[in-house]
Amino acid sequence: MLNEIDLSRADLNLLVLFEAVLEERHVGRAAARLNLTPSAISHGLGRLRRLLNDPLFLKTPRGVVPTARATELAAPITAVLAQVRNVISTAEPFDPARSTRRFTIGAPDGVSAVFLPELLAELREQAPNIDICVRQLLPLRGETSPERAWQSTFSELEAREMDIAIMPSDHIPRRFHQRTLYEEDFIVAMRAGHPFADEPTLQRYCEMQHLVVSLTGDPHGFVDEILARQGHSRRIALTVPNFMFALAVVAETELVCALPRRFATMHAPRFGVIGLDAPLPLRSFRLNAVASKAAMMDLGLSWLFDVLGGETPSAATAARPQDVAP
Repeated sequence: MLNEIDLSRADLNLLVLFEAVLEERHVGRAAARLNLTPSAISHGLGRLRRLLNDPLFLKTPRGVVPTARATELAAPITAVLAQVRNVISTAEPFDPARSTRRFTIGAPDGVSAVFLPELLAELREQAPNIDICVRQLLPLRGETSPERAWQSTFSELEAREMDIAIMPSDHIPRRFHQRTLYEEDFIVAMRAGHPFADEPTLQRYCEMQHLVVSLTGDPHGFVDEILARQGHSRRIALTVPNFMFALAVVAETELVCALPRRFATMHAPRFGVIGLDAPLPLRSFRLNAVASKAAMMDLGLSWLFDVLGGETPSAATAARPQDVAP
């Protein structure tokens, strides 16, 4: 983003100023947020415009709007500031009650909907100023090898593009620390009063119209592979991109859908959706929290990992390096 000559005269505070103006869309509000005067913000924007060779923000009657270049720079600048803040925060003893760090957790959407409510409750009690970013994880499309399906996730963990990944795989390289959070399997979900519930046989299951959760829209899932091995097939009438949307659709239609059991147990009742054991053996799997062993030397990350695993060490315990998982 910056060449070496520009970097020699750059001021990190200008990036903080950029972030504030971008989020507030108003020079006065950005000034109040940073405890600066509007003229100081305007002066800083002038320096930043010369540094980046772009107007960055254009005045409007209601504030400012970012240019195309500013919009393009928003994500990398946010990432730079997040890394700097994490570096500075990890230089101090980690105290969850005082920490203002932001952690990124990657997980499939049916998994994040399971662990997130309890995690947020724990953070409210122990670490009210810690922020969480949840990213959706997906295996590599078309990859059948468990060792390679999540390779991009491992690369992102090592690059610290995310802190912890929660994935349905036991094929974890030795350079990563892992902990099983829970075991999961699938049930068949449908609206309350659905006729399939009266006769949940394999034949009736194949006769139903099915909904499949697929981010790419591919109308083929692991259930189809199991059915094919038994000489059966089904009609995929609809695909949707996530499990929560699937619940909302199933609640209002005659469609049936295979959903993770824990996810359905937690969220299906408020949609009026019920679940039954499938009339064929669907796969079960373990959900593992994964972080690189090098990253686990970060006491804040180690603490969060323990919280996800059901352990909530005190700040004093978290501050002892010997307690960090090897």
